[in-house]
Amino acid sequence: MSKRRNLHISYAIALLQGMVFYAPVASLYRQAAGLHFTQIALIEGASYLLSLLLELSWGMIADRIGYRKTMICGCCFYFLSKMIFWQANGFSGFLLERVLLSISIAALSGVEESILYLSCEKENRQRSFAISEACSTLGLILSAGAYSLFMGGNYRLAALSTMIAYGLAALLSLGLREVQPEKVQAGLPGFIHLLKDTLRRRRLLLFLAGMALFGEAAQMITVWLNQNQYLRCGMDSTRMGWAYIAVSAAALLGAFSQRFTRCMGERRFAATLFIAAAAAGLLLVFVRSAALSVLLVAAVSMARALLLPLTSRICSDAVHTHSRATQLSVFAMIQNTFAAGASFALGRASDVSLNLACILCGLACILACAAFLHLRKPVRP
Repeated sequence: MSKRRNLHISYAIALLQGMVFYAPVASLYRQAAGLHFTQIALIEGASYLLSLLLELSWGMIADRIGYRKTMICGCCFYFLSKMIFWQANGFSGFLLERVLLSISIAALSGVEESILYLSCEKENRQRSFAISEACSTLGLILSAGAYSLFMGGNYRLAALSTMIAYGLAALLSLGLREVQPEKVQAGLPGFIHLLKDTLRRRRLLLFLAGMALFGEAAQMITVWLNQNQYLRCGMDSTRMGWAYIAVSAAALLGAFSQRFTRCMGERRFAATLFIAAAAAGLLLVFVRSAALSVLLVAAVSMARALLLPLTSRICSDAVHTHSRATQLSVFAMIQNTFAAGASFALGRASDVSLNLACILCGLACILACAAFLHLRKPVRP
C-alpha cells in the first residue's frame, strides 16, 4: 500500500511541477527581462556545471539519509527557485534562480527515478516512468491553457502561479514513504569507484553522451527556438500559447512508450524517433508556415516524450549497487558534462542564426541515434 501511495504522490508532484505557466513564453520572458540568447545559454551552461559539482554530495547524502528526505529537500529548493524567478530582473536575478534550481536538480537527480523504480514491479517500471512524464506534460498543458486564456502577456502573474504550484508539490512530498532497501555510506572512495566503473563501460558512456546531446537539442527546439520560429512565421504571443498546448499534447503519447517498445522492439522504436526528431529539426530551416512549424516542433516533443521513459529505464537497469542514488548521480554527472557544452554551443549558434541552430540540433539527434544503437547492438554468439 505504501508503494502504491508513493506512485500516486509522485505522479501528483510531477503534475504540479509540470505547471510552468510561463513556459509558452519562457524565452520571451527572459528577453523582456533584459537577457539575450548568449546570456541565457551561459546561465544554462553554468547551471549544468553547478549541478555537476553538486551531484557528488547529493548522491551520497541521498544514500545516507534516505530517498524520502532528499526528495523533500529537492522539492523545497525547487519552490525557492520559482520564488526568485517570479521577481528576477537581469542577469544576476536569473543566475541566482538557476543556482537554486541546480541545487534542486542535483538533489532530485536519481532520487525521483529511484522512488518510482522501487515502488513498482519490474515489468511496470518503464510504464511508471512514462506515466510520470505524462503527468508532467498534462501539467504543462493545463498551465499553458490557463496562460492563453487568462494571463496572455502578463509574465509576472504566470511566474507567481508557477511558484504556487511548486509550493504545493513541496507540501505533497511530505507524504512520501521511504523505499530505500538499505541505507549505505558510499563516501568519496565509493563514488570514485562507481565513476571509474562507469567510465570503463564505453557503450554506456557513449549512450549517456548521446542522450545528453538529444536532450539539449530537443530542449532547444521545443523551448527556445520554437518561439523565434513562430515569430518569423507571423504568430503573436497568444497564438504561441495555443501552439505550446498543441506541442505539449503531442508529448502525452509518451504514456504509451512501453507499449510501443514492446510492439516494435527497442532498437527500431528508438531509431525511428531519433530520425524523426532530426528530420523535424532540419526541416524547420526551410519552413515558413506557422501550422507546419507547430507540427514539426510537436514531432520533436513527441519523440522526446516517447524516448525518455525508455532511456530512464535503461539507466536504472544499469545500476548494480546498493548505492543506487550515487550511481545514478554518476550517470547524471556525465550527462550534465556533455549537456553543458552542447547547451552553450547551441546557444551561440542561436545568436548567429536560427537556421544554424536548427541544423546543429538535427545533427545532434543523429549522433544520439548512433550512440543508442551502439549500446543496444545485439551480442553475436
